[in-house]
Amino acid sequence: MIEITEPMLDGLRESVLSRLSAKRFRHTVAVEQMVVRLCELYCPDQTARLRAAALLHDLTKELTPAEQESLCASLGLPVSPQDRLAPKTFHARTAAALIPEEFPEFADHVIVSAVRWHTTGRREMTLTEKLLYLADYIDESRSFENCVLLRRYFWGAGPQELTPERREALLRDTLILSYDMTIRDLLSEHAPVAEETIEARNELLLEAAQA
Repeated sequence: MIEITEPMLDGLRESVLSRLSAKRFRHTVAVEQMVVRLCELYCPDQTARLRAAALLHDLTKELTPAEQESLCASLGLPVSPQDRLAPKTFHARTAAALIPEEFPEFADHVIVSAVRWHTTGRREMTLTEKLLYLADYIDESRSFENCVLLRRYFWGAGPQELTPERREALLRDTLILSYDMTIRDLLSEHAPVAEETIEARNELLLEAAQA
């Protein structure tokens, strides 16, 4: 398992800064700050890895759809007609695939998988995948209504004061709400909903029903 040091994170942050717009970099740093807060609640031992994942998660976000497809081709990633209808999901795949190529010192499975699934979610998400997904949704740079509402929902529940069991339930319920919001928005835009998102939501609903 890779040991990630503070100097490594500082160097990564500088590298990412050179590749992103100022606005995207502010969001990236805000996600890094949010995963620190979430890791304190759920998995302190994974803080360094999730900070690295946060810094890398939007590495290719600002590429055009055509550039994303070209990158997919160079990385050997298949592109389906459904992918082309949902171009906002490309960046999670391409960023994850670039990590071993361009940032081998961060090619840890925890980091790569968190980056890969931070946009759509999936069935059987790991805790670290869930935390990056949530941090990306509720970081303090987000001013969209759904992001603000979800941030208030999670932190308003006082997770610091909850038992571990209730804290896990809060994370599950917050993710379900985030999927509901995402799906409603996509339906209103007549946009496709990723199968992974539907499967992730349904799995969590079943868990909630059985709790």
